[in-house]
Amino acid sequence: MPLAPYLSRYWDAPESWTLETYLANDGYTGLRNALSTGPDEVISTVLNAGLRGRGGAGFPTGRKWGFIPQAPGSGSPGSPDTPGDPRASDPADRPKYLVVNADESEPGTCKDMPLMLATPHVLIEGMVIAAYAIRASHAFIYLRGEVVPVLRRLQTAVAEAYEAGFLGRDILGSGFDLDIVVHAGAGAYICGEETALLDSLEGRRGQPRLRPPFPAVAGLYACPTVVNNVESIASVPSILQHGPEWFRSMGSAKSPGFTLYSLSGHVTRPGQYEAPLGITLRELLEHAGGIREGHTLKFWTPGGSSTPILTDAQLDMPLDYEGCAAEGSMLGTKALQIFDDTTCVVRAVLRWTEFYAHESCGKCTPCREGTFWLVQIMRRLEDGTATADDLDRVLDISDNIVGKSFCALGDAAGAPIMSSIALFRDEYLAHIPGGCPFDHRRSTVFAPAEEVAR
Repeated sequence: MPLAPYLSRYWDAPESWTLETYLANDGYTGLRNALSTGPDEVISTVLNAGLRGRGGAGFPTGRKWGFIPQAPGSGSPGSPDTPGDPRASDPADRPKYLVVNADESEPGTCKDMPLMLATPHVLIEGMVIAAYAIRASHAFIYLRGEVVPVLRRLQTAVAEAYEAGFLGRDILGSGFDLDIVVHAGAGAYICGEETALLDSLEGRRGQPRLRPPFPAVAGLYACPTVVNNVESIASVPSILQHGPEWFRSMGSAKSPGFTLYSLSGHVTRPGQYEAPLGITLRELLEHAGGIREGHTLKFWTPGGSSTPILTDAQLDMPLDYEGCAAEGSMLGTKALQIFDDTTCVVRAVLRWTEFYAHESCGKCTPCREGTFWLVQIMRRLEDGTATADDLDRVLDISDNIVGKSFCALGDAAGAPIMSSIALFRDEYLAHIPGGCPFDHRRSTVFAPAEEVAR
C-alpha cells in the first residue's frame, strides 16, 4: 500500500509554518466551504466522511460534535436562564466550547508535535470549522508546556490568523465569531485524559472527573464542550475541501481516511509515515528501511506503551481499529515502537510500568496502590530476586487494576504486563534464578546515546 501524505505533504517546504505557505497550499479553502453552509451540514459532512478520533479511542468525530445540545441564540451573553449564560439551567442555553487536546505524552507517541510545528494553520483552520459546527465562540489549545518551540509556533500562527481575518469577529464576513486561546499545561500525563485536562484548564489539579455528566453536557466551566485530538481536528479541513467520498476513498470501510504512524525504535529510518488506515507493519517497515541491519523483530506496540504488545505474527495485520481489536490490541495513537532481538522484554515493560506509577494522579485506590506494587514486583522480576509466585502475583494485581480504575491509566499500566507475560512467559521465568539473561552491553533499548550511535 502506498503512503498518502496529506497533512505532511509540505512539511519540508521552506517556512511551512507560515500563513503565506499555508495559503499557497489551498489553506482555509475548507473553512470557506464550511461557512457557506450551515453548522448542521458541516457536522453531517464530517459524520459521512467517517472520520474517527485520532487520539486513541477512535470515536466518530461527527457523532461527538452532534452530542452538543443546541438551542437558537445560544453562545451569546445574557441574564440567568437566558441563551448563552453559563448559569442557565438548560445545557443547550449555555456557551459551547471547543478544546484541542495537544497534551501529547503517551510513551512512543510523536505525531501531534511535529504536525503543530510544521503546519499549525491546518489545526487552526480545523478548529474554526469545528467551532462553527458546534456553535462555539471560544476555543482552547491545551499544549504541553515543555515544548516551547511548538508553543511559540502556535502563538504566532494564531496571531497571523487574527490579522488575516480567519479569527476574531465576523470571520470572512460570515457573522461567525471565534477566539482561540493557546494554554500551556504544566506537564502531567494524566492531563491527556479529557476530563483531567478540563480541570487543569480551569486552574485546578488535573484529575479525572466522575462521568456522567459527560463533557458534551457539562465540560469546561460546566458548559457543553467538545474535546478533540490535534490530528482529528487537523483532518477536518481536507474533508470540507474535497468531500466525504474523497476521504472514504482511502483506508477501510469502517476506518476510512489517512493518518500519521510514528515509527520509533530499532528501525533503519524512524519517523512519521502518513498512510491510509489499514496499512500493515510489514509495508511500513519497507518504507522505513526495515529492522536495523543484522537483527530481527521481537515485539512491537501498535499504539504506544498503553496497548498490548504484538510480535512478528501480526506483521500483516491491518493497522486500523478493527484489525488491532481482532488481534487483542488497540490502534491507540498509532505509535509503533519497534523492538528487535537484543531487547529484554522484562526491562522494557518495567520502564513503562515505572512511568505509569510516576504519572498516576492518586485519585483512585486501584491505580494509586496497584501501580506502586507493580513496580516493586517488576523490579524483583528483572533483577532476579523474584519467585515463581511473583509472576502470578503481578498478573493478579494487573487484573485488579484493568477496568477497575477511575480512568484508562490503570488499563495502560496493566496491558503491557499482561500481554508480555502471555507472549514471553519463558523469558520472565529465565530471570528468576539470577537476573536478566541478556547482555545489557549489547541491548540498545536503554543504552547510553553513544552506544546507540555505534
